[in-house]
Amino acid sequence: MQYETEGNDRRGFLKKSAMAASVVTAASMKKVMGANDRVRVAVVGLNGRGWNHVTGFQSVPGVELAYFCDADENVLNRRLADCDKIGLAKPKTIVDIRKLLELKDVDAISIATPNHWHSLMGIWAAQAGKDMYLEKPCSHNWWEGRQLVRAIEKYKVICQHGSQCRSSAAIREAMDNMQSGLIGDMYMARGLCYKWRDTIGHAPPSEVPAGVNYDLWTGPAPMKHFTKNRFHYNWHWIWDTGNGDLGNQGIHEVDLARWGMNVGLPTKVTAMGGHFLFDDDQQTPNCINCSWEFQTPQGKTKMISFEVRGWITNHEAGIGTSEFGGTNVPAAGLSAAKKNVPKPSTIGNLYYGSKGYLAISNYDSYKSFMGPEEQPGPSRTEPVKNEHFANFIDCMRTRNTANLHAPILEGHLSATLVHLANASYRLGRTINFDPQTESVVNDSEAVELLKGTYRAPYILPEQV
Repeated sequence: MQYETEGNDRRGFLKKSAMAASVVTAASMKKVMGANDRVRVAVVGLNGRGWNHVTGFQSVPGVELAYFCDADENVLNRRLADCDKIGLAKPKTIVDIRKLLELKDVDAISIATPNHWHSLMGIWAAQAGKDMYLEKPCSHNWWEGRQLVRAIEKYKVICQHGSQCRSSAAIREAMDNMQSGLIGDMYMARGLCYKWRDTIGHAPPSEVPAGVNYDLWTGPAPMKHFTKNRFHYNWHWIWDTGNGDLGNQGIHEVDLARWGMNVGLPTKVTAMGGHFLFDDDQQTPNCINCSWEFQTPQGKTKMISFEVRGWITNHEAGIGTSEFGGTNVPAAGLSAAKKNVPKPSTIGNLYYGSKGYLAISNYDSYKSFMGPEEQPGPSRTEPVKNEHFANFIDCMRTRNTANLHAPILEGHLSATLVHLANASYRLGRTINFDPQTESVVNDSEAVELLKGTYRAPYILPEQV
């Protein structure tokens, strides 16, 4: 993909590609697999999203789910029992990813751990010559994402970022139409993350549950007293381990906004919001408004805006409603708050151009509206299955990174927008950014936030 912002066309990373190409690594010596060759995959992190990895890979021909890896043995035991329910042969289990990466009978790892582990595990995997499917966001802070890209380039492993929207047939068609001029000269995109999030309440320190290796689970994050609100899923709302809903659900919409606008990194970002409505342990905002400004080589200014709202909300442009036509539409109505059903949400994107606008709903639908009368334009709804996992396996077989739907650099660029916006929110000011050098302009506190800290021995290497 060619970005309109000159400094964002992989210059920061890929200048060294020619030199890296001469480096012989374990990964570069992998043979091109045939269609019938078995690919042995280990899934790391099974409590939540990792189980979707399991079911996604299960339906890809020629894939063997060889290992489950998790720092919580209770999760491992539960998932082994779940294998019977889906007709899957039970994989071997292992607790420590470092031991997993030493194994010769693992071709790829699929990482679905908390965010603070993503980049370090990815770098370790690259150094071990393992291909990887890496859940979004690829990083917990900007610096480690940059190091991750360097490692993947150096060791020539295949890495698919978990931006599964990029494998949606409907969304790919929408992107092709916009970049072919369907809605004219695009000047702005909006990402919407209006997803129902109830309070997590307060949780006092307690004993670490039996079967949990809490030191390993905590990894590079600061060691804190165990509480349930720092553990399964609620880690999303704690700065040490998560990135809020901007980096959880929102990273998908940020990525789609950037893709549709054909831009790379911004020159300026501003974000404001707060943790409204609830008195609980959540640290990240449940409402945040973000704006990124981009400059094109032609001197034009473009903009992406994004909003998280975590409670009762309206829909926009029909996104998230059954009228839109999508297949992933959740149940609606306030009664959902008291039932074990999906809550009403508006998840999608809007793109604005000189000839009209286009709306994407969830992961599987788009509609366009042409002219001042908003006449119906091209549209499509296509159910999403396991295309993203299948694309990863195909690229593993061919060793052709050009065919990856979500290469790691794309994931890093989108995650950088998330990290810049969160830093702006936390510091309470606009951050100016140089996209050519990929660096913050005159703000040492922002630089510190964007690099993060690491707890020994889980140190992210300065040299990968």
